[in-house]
Amino acid sequence: MQIDKLSNAIDAKKYLVKLGVDGGGVGILASKIKHHILYIRDLHVGAANILKQDALSIGADLAVPRGTVLATTRHVDCMLIATQKQLQILSRKELAQPFGLKELAKKFQEFTNIHMPEDVKVMGIINANEDSFYANSRFKDAKAIEAIIQMIEEGADIIDIGGVSSRPNAPTVSPKEELQRVKPILDAIAKEKLYERVKLSIDSYTPEVISYALENGFKIVNDITGLDNDEVCKQCASYDATAIIMHMQGTPQTMQVQPHYESVLGEVSTFLEQRIFKAESFGIKDIIIDQGIGFGKSLDDNLMLIKHLEGFLALKRPLLVGASRKSMIDAISPSSVQERLGGTIALHLEAVRNGASIIRVHDVKEHVQALKVQRAFNLI
Repeated sequence: MQIDKLSNAIDAKKYLVKLGVDGGGVGILASKIKHHILYIRDLHVGAANILKQDALSIGADLAVPRGTVLATTRHVDCMLIATQKQLQILSRKELAQPFGLKELAKKFQEFTNIHMPEDVKVMGIINANEDSFYANSRFKDAKAIEAIIQMIEEGADIIDIGGVSSRPNAPTVSPKEELQRVKPILDAIAKEKLYERVKLSIDSYTPEVISYALENGFKIVNDITGLDNDEVCKQCASYDATAIIMHMQGTPQTMQVQPHYESVLGEVSTFLEQRIFKAESFGIKDIIIDQGIGFGKSLDDNLMLIKHLEGFLALKRPLLVGASRKSMIDAISPSSVQERLGGTIALHLEAVRNGASIIRVHDVKEHVQALKVQRAFNLI
């Protein structure tokens, strides 16, 4: 007899099918293998006591602070530990309970319906400005076209082009200046019909620039303000463009001045949920969400968002992560921008493992290779 200790990251259904488990049993057993750990903030103490008992009755558990059973405080934070099957049961059971448990049950249902993406796309970065934080991403005119073609050949699925730096403390740029920077590249793209070879994204929140890009074959609008401008919403809807909604605390000029959150996961999720609702109200059909790594976040905030990315899949939208060569790598392992490729790939592979389906990168070839190697593990 031999026992093999398997990783918790296995595709449970695949192993169960290989064992020869019957069809109905595969689903049941797989739901017992997958675990959820849910950190619940500010729950009414009455709800906590009810949920604790209900969880224990089905083999799950709820970690609560001392004194909860005596209701020494009105609200508590707690942590639910449950399998997929147990969470499904609780999502039905708590619908009839008081103290806000009905709303909590609906959230449980959302988490039980999360599905990890099967495919990951690589978005290459082209900057048409002189002050982006990574010099090797800056291109002009013919050089930009050469770089775009190279990225396509290296395996990029999307090319993101912008004319304004969004690094911390970046100077503001007028719409006229921004358009002057990107127009030669957009014109050359249209002339070469590169939009037929790759999806093109405009990295802008300026209506004049976005309009020109959409008229010249671009299909995606990457808006770091999260569709703050109604006019941008109208443009996305009118051109049937995909909108990337990003979270940012403050502006590029203020975002890294002591950023603070009571709960970065909760606050970013709430913002994105609100902006998804806004986008849909304008008739935007295709939406991608971006937690905004490095945009008004501390190192711990950034790491939390990447580590716990899976929870954002409850918003039912593809997740984009862009941590390419950002200063958070320097905060972990002191390095110049040119020396951060290894850290970048580590961050992006962790993001993919946790649910990202698009990664925004400066180094396309290296990321395409890294993703191929990571996918090989899914075949085992």
